Amino acid sequence: MDYVKFLKIEFLEVTLNKISYVVTCVSSFANKKNLTKKDAFLYLYANKAIAFLKEHYDIEHTLSIDDAVEDMAEICCQNGGTL
Repeated sequence: MDYVKFLKIEFLEVTLNKISYVVTCVSSFANKKNLTKKDAFLYLYANKAIAFLKEHYDIEHTLSIDDAVEDMAEICCQNGGTL
């Protein structure tokens, strides 16, 4: 396999891992806050928690999902969220 093809595959794997992680975190947040997944995503997106997860994925994905949910809730509160 050539190096460029390897890099493309590696990039795809990392991207898919990030997407899976964000989906898991949104689902857990929705369950904890008794929201639909759609409403949870819209709330988290509007209050910058999705951007936070994407930016800090390297650290956040090493923590428990419960810790990530708490971090997202804190980020939302810092950005005007009220849940």
